[in-house]
Amino acid sequence: MPVRFTVHAAITIFVNAMVLVPAHAQQGASACGPIQREAGGYGPYDYRTQRSALEIVERFHFTPKVEALLGGQSATIGGDISYLMRTSPNHHRGLMAIMRFVERTRSPQPRDMQYSIDCYFDRAIRFTPDDVIVRMLFARHLGSIKNLAAAKAQLEFATTLAGDNGLTHFNIGMTYFDLGFYDEALVRAHAAREHGFPRPELETRLREKGKWSDPPPSKPASAPG
Repeated sequence: MPVRFTVHAAITIFVNAMVLVPAHAQQGASACGPIQREAGGYGPYDYRTQRSALEIVERFHFTPKVEALLGGQSATIGGDISYLMRTSPNHHRGLMAIMRFVERTRSPQPRDMQYSIDCYFDRAIRFTPDDVIVRMLFARHLGSIKNLAAAKAQLEFATTLAGDNGLTHFNIGMTYFDLGFYDEALVRAHAAREHGFPRPELETRLREKGKWSDPPPSKPASAPG
């Protein structure tokens, strides 16, 4: 079954170690550069919690034109996105743009990009190892290059970070589904429902594939002795 490459729209509604990353990425800073402020540089900032600090960067380097890969703003497309990712290695929309850029150019390191896509995910994970969205995006990238075992490992790790967040379980489940891991998607669908997330899309998709089953009934609480 072909693996979908496109980043599912479900992720856009909420925008410690590495697990089974490519061999060269495990070399860390030696292959993919250090995560630190360069001389005269700006950042790095966590996209999840320091977004206000990134507004000025996005204004000059990640405009809608750059994000849509229509052209550069302050430099070339690759140059602008590279600068963005230096200031925020886990910039979710930046990572999605890189995925589309790689798909369009059919190159793991499109023109004027400082690093390869594997390095950008390596840098994002080193910077914020607990970022669930980075893990899901990385899983989609790994799936697109048919490294399904590594993709599954990223999603398994993401699940350990999901806690009681029903939306996160839902999105992990959608990613599992798109990669063809239907049993794991079903478990996440049940978890999303258990944690109060009401959206039906994952259940609907599983039903259409004939992969849905209701969760087993909860065991009644034991009576006090």
